[in-house]
Amino acid sequence: MKEFLVEITTTIPEGTDPAEVDRRRAAEALRSADLAATGHLYRLWRPVGELRSVGVWCAADEAELHQKVLGTLPLREWMTVHVIPLQPHPNDPGRANGAG
Repeated sequence: MKEFLVEITTTIPEGTDPAEVDRRRAAEALRSADLAATGHLYRLWRPVGELRSVGVWCAADEAELHQKVLGTLPLREWMTVHVIPLQPHPNDPGRANGAG
């Protein structure tokens, strides 16, 4: 699978029922756990003091990332997503023995 750096900003539409927001957030947590278990969500961070997330996501290609991974998130219709495809760097200290 290929890796992608994904920045997500979620904006709840004004007037949305708080119970609906709570329901979707709970479903989002479950779906994120499923995506992590299947190797599609590798890491996820929230920048200090900001209401957005930045993560490393994995998929066969960018189309699969949008359709079968990010597109399945319960909050997706409220999200703005910015995707950056990644490739290995020769100086990455995380590469085993410099191979890859």
